[in-house]
Amino acid sequence: MTGFRSAHRIARSLVRHEFLLLAGLLRWVARRPHGVGDGGRAFGYARGQGAMMFGFGFVCVVETVTMAVLLRDFPLVHGAFLVLDLYTILIVVGLHAASVTRPHVLAGTTLRLRRFATVDLRVPLDAVASVRRELRTTHEKRDGELNMAMSSQTTVTVELATPVTYLTLLGRPRQVRLVRFHADESDQLVRLVREFTPERNAPSPLPVRPA
Repeated sequence: MTGFRSAHRIARSLVRHEFLLLAGLLRWVARRPHGVGDGGRAFGYARGQGAMMFGFGFVCVVETVTMAVLLRDFPLVHGAFLVLDLYTILIVVGLHAASVTRPHVLAGTTLRLRRFATVDLRVPLDAVASVRRELRTTHEKRDGELNMAMSSQTTVTVELATPVTYLTLLGRPRQVRLVRFHADESDQLVRLVREFTPERNAPSPLPVRPA
């Protein structure tokens, strides 16, 4: 029974993820970002990944055409591969659309951090112990830390006084006390978050590399 519930949760989470990607395509066409309203300030993070996503999509298109030529004498196999290739292209475009239409949002007393349709983390500003502008291009997986890199880099680090919880892609709850993420306008984001609690958000020293 436990295994069935786990499988059901995973399947439901994956279906929801695909639905959000498709919804992102519609929002992208309509130019309607998600979760921005009531005085919220949006901070995008997709600017640096456009060329990479375009390149990935171009490779998928070339593969689709190549497989169509190679499998032209095998209609059933060709049909299966065509559906798979077209769906892959749709997912690539959907990922970019989700990153454009689901920006980080600073609204009221909450900082909402997102990455594609995979991560949606709400951080109460009164839980922020420190925030700083910090460029990182390498990230190690550690308990209690969340790295939301774009094009392999993060530009903002947030340390939390109390842990916050978010759901992973597979629907599992996870607590974090340190979050690193990318924002195109990272300097402005850091400044606005510090203004909320200036006495607690003085820049903290950079982490020391282990000897």
